[in-house]
Amino acid sequence: MLSIINSCCCLGMETHDVRVEVDVSRGLPAFNIVGLPDAAVREATERVRGAIRNAGFEFPIKRITVNLAPADLRKEGALFDLPIAIGILAATRQIPPTIIPQHFFIGELSLDGTICPVPGILSMAGSINHEHPEKIFIVPHNNLEEASLIKGIKARGAGHLRDIFSYLTDEGELPAAADLPEFELEPGTSPVNTLDFADVKGQKRVKRALEIAAAGGHNILMIGPPGTGKTLLARRLPSILPPLSWEECLEITRVYSVAGLLPKDHPVIADRPFRAPHHTASAVSIIGGGRVPRPGEVSFATNGVLFLDELPEFHRDVLEALRQPLEDGIVTVTRASGAFTFPARFILAASMNPCPCGHLGDSQQECSCTPYQAQRYRSRVSGPIMDRIDLHVEVPRLELKDLKAEKKEESSLHIRKRVVKSRQWQHERFLGTGINCNAELQSHHLSHYCPLDKNSKELLYQAFHKLKLSMRALDRIVKIARTIADLVGSPKIEQMQLAEAIQYRCLDRSLW
Repeated sequence: MLSIINSCCCLGMETHDVRVEVDVSRGLPAFNIVGLPDAAVREATERVRGAIRNAGFEFPIKRITVNLAPADLRKEGALFDLPIAIGILAATRQIPPTIIPQHFFIGELSLDGTICPVPGILSMAGSINHEHPEKIFIVPHNNLEEASLIKGIKARGAGHLRDIFSYLTDEGELPAAADLPEFELEPGTSPVNTLDFADVKGQKRVKRALEIAAAGGHNILMIGPPGTGKTLLARRLPSILPPLSWEECLEITRVYSVAGLLPKDHPVIADRPFRAPHHTASAVSIIGGGRVPRPGEVSFATNGVLFLDELPEFHRDVLEALRQPLEDGIVTVTRASGAFTFPARFILAASMNPCPCGHLGDSQQECSCTPYQAQRYRSRVSGPIMDRIDLHVEVPRLELKDLKAEKKEESSLHIRKRVVKSRQWQHERFLGTGINCNAELQSHHLSHYCPLDKNSKELLYQAFHKLKLSMRALDRIVKIARTIADLVGSPKIEQMQLAEAIQYRCLDRSLW
C-alpha cells in the first residue's frame, strides 16, 4: 500500500517542499530510503522502527520503500523521521489516511516515540503559511512557540507519536499556535545590554564617531596603540543602537533557527547581535559555506554589530570575502547544486594597531618599526576594504588629566535617544523606498537625499584632490555628513557637518 505525506526541508535560508512517499508491499523484509538522503536520513530506518514499536504500534514485516521527492534535492538531518513514521502507519492503515493530505509533518523521533525539536522551523513555517495557508503544520512541541511567530500559521505541536495518533483519530487534541499568548518583544538580558559608555573615561571624539556609526548604520575602524580602549568602546556599540523592529527580529531569528542556535527557553532573538570572531577564523566560518552552505558570522551579525579586533591579523581571503556583504548587505555562497543567499546587513566595527609594534604615534612609548614595516602592516587590509569602511577614527592614549577627571561621562541611554531620533528622521525620509538608513544609500540616491550647496561642494572637491580619495570614499563622506545633519535635526547638510565627515577619513591622509 502507498501513502504520501507532505513535508519540507531547509537548504540555506530557503524552504523546499518534500513529498514523502511510503510504499509497503509484500516481499523480503527490507527498509530502504531513496531520494538523495544523507547519512542522518538513512539512519531514520532504525529510529523509525524503534519509535513505532515502542509507541505501541505494529511495525510491518514487509518490504518498505520510502522515496523523498524531488529526488534531485539533497535531504539532510533527522527531520524526516516523523513523516516517514506517519507514512508507514498510514500505509498499514493503523491511522486513517484520509485527513493526512491536509497536514505537513516535520520532526525527529527518539526510540521511545518522543518527537524531538529540529532546526529551521521558523523558515519552514513562514514558507508553508505563504504557499499552503490552508494546511496544518505539525511540529515538535518544543518548536511550537517558534512556529507561532509567523502570524496566522495553522501549527500544532506534538510531543509523542501517540499524541499524533490521538489527534488524527479524533481521540485528542494537539496544542495550537493560536492558543499561545501573543509574543511581546522585549530586550533580553544579553551581556551587551549591561555595558554602558558611561564606564569609559575620555575618548570623546571616538564616542562621537561611534554615535554617528550607530545613527547612520556606518562601518567604523578604530586605529590606535594597544590598551587605549578600542575593544572596550566597540563592545558598547550595541547599547546605543535603536531597538529591533519585529521584522528585524524575525530576520535574525530565522538565521539562528536555520543554524540550530536558537536558545531553548527563548524562541526569538530580541537583542541586536554582537559577534566578535577570532582573527584565526576561516573564511567559511566568517562568510558561511560548507558542503551544504550554512550561515557564517556575517549572517549571525545581521541587524547588529560584527567586531573584527586586530583587523590586519585576519587572513587575506577572509577580508576580501567581506566585499560583497559590506556593499550589498547579503552574502551569496555558490555550489554546484546552486547559489545560496544569506542576509548580512550589519555594522562592521573593526580595530587595528597602526604598526606591528602598535606604538606609531603613541605619546608615551616610542615606535620600534621602520616606515616600511608600518606601511606593509597596514597594507594587509586592501584599499577596496578600506573604502567600504565609512569612518576611520584614531584612538589616542588617555591623558592623565582625563583619568583623574571627576566629570560624569554621558551614558549609553542619552546617546541612544539621539540615535533613535536620527533613525526616525531617516525612516520618514526613506519611507517606501526599501532603504533603512543612510549607509544603505547608493550613489544615484545622493543628489536627491544629500544635496550640497556650492561652498560644501568646493570643500568636498578639495578633499578629493588633497586626500586622493576614491569615488566610493567620496560617497561615504557625503553619507556620513547626512547622518551628522540628522543627529542635530538639520534638513540639509551644512559645510561644518561635511568638514566633520571629512575628518573621519584619517587613513586617507599621507600621515598614514
